[in-house]
Amino acid sequence: MDEASSGAGFYMSASNCIQLELQRPGFRLKVDLHLPRQGITVLYGASGSGKTSLLRCVAGLERAASGRVQIQGQTWQDDAAGVFVPTWRRSLGYVFQEASLFEHLDVRANLNYGLARTRSGDGAGALREAIDLLGIAHLLQRQPADLSGGERQRVAIARALATQPHVLLLDEPLAALDPARKREIMPWLERLRDESKVPMLYVTHSADELTRLADHLVVLEQGQVKASGAVQEVLACTDTPVLPADEAGTLLDGCVAERDARWHLCRVDFSGGSLWLRDSGLAVGKPARLRVLARDVSLTTEAPRQTSIQNYLLGVIDSMAPGGHPSQVLVRLRCGSSVMLARITLRAWDSLQLENGKQVWIQVKSVALVQ
Repeated sequence: MDEASSGAGFYMSASNCIQLELQRPGFRLKVDLHLPRQGITVLYGASGSGKTSLLRCVAGLERAASGRVQIQGQTWQDDAAGVFVPTWRRSLGYVFQEASLFEHLDVRANLNYGLARTRSGDGAGALREAIDLLGIAHLLQRQPADLSGGERQRVAIARALATQPHVLLLDEPLAALDPARKREIMPWLERLRDESKVPMLYVTHSADELTRLADHLVVLEQGQVKASGAVQEVLACTDTPVLPADEAGTLLDGCVAERDARWHLCRVDFSGGSLWLRDSGLAVGKPARLRVLARDVSLTTEAPRQTSIQNYLLGVIDSMAPGGHPSQVLVRLRCGSSVMLARITLRAWDSLQLENGKQVWIQVKSVALVQ
């Protein structure tokens, strides 16, 4: 059978399952993934690694040679059972690099077009929520030609959300935007991640988008899954580094605990301690995600004294791996229940007589707030 019969192939599961095989020019896409039912799963990798092909197979725009796709309890493809649900019957929203709005319609009419596709009785309510969530109420009377690139993408996302999809697929939605427009739309994507219950598959090859948006990370290389898991865990893995040596680092999830008006700094507490950084205006009590690059972390075997480095934490060496150059190593450290990375020279490792299990002071020279 080509389509799911009434009630056939539908069941509740603890995760979204994507098992696909598809031959592409130069490589074979082969994935077996079990993904969270909420938040943003980022599909990350170089151009040609299979990210968009995977997204198109989930959408049913391409049919994998064999596979199984189960999203939010609905089976969209199961070759063993003879099930393949066409794209138009899949409850999904798809946002491309280009917003693809109807140029002859104003924003409201574009959104109403998306509303017409919903099968829910409360599509109008979902559209109102999407308009509020993405902050586009003041744009409803405008024509697409009068919108910035970031505004166009926000309208396109709202149109996709109006269908009340079981999953939102975003194929490099910021790739066509200049840096200013990317900065404009990023907070709205973060809000969408934090406040929407719709799970998202987000394709990108941008490390900045990855570190700011991802809850779950899937790294693809030549059609194969190189790594998959919670973003903090995958980025902290030294066995299969995801980012180039200069961008290697870890993410720490915490909350703003204090703001120092005198020095224009704020303190963010996380499970392994606390870090001071430039005050960005985030209110006390608000969640904060920090990115600490391995190149900005140094180690000492004695408690720091009389140093300009204000952030230092006690930790334990977990492991050591090559650091991208024969002169360097990447050190993985445990700080409470958190993990940090430090990139130091092999000479320093030797002279400090460092080894797995040794307690050291972790000095953080720079830390960035990424949300």
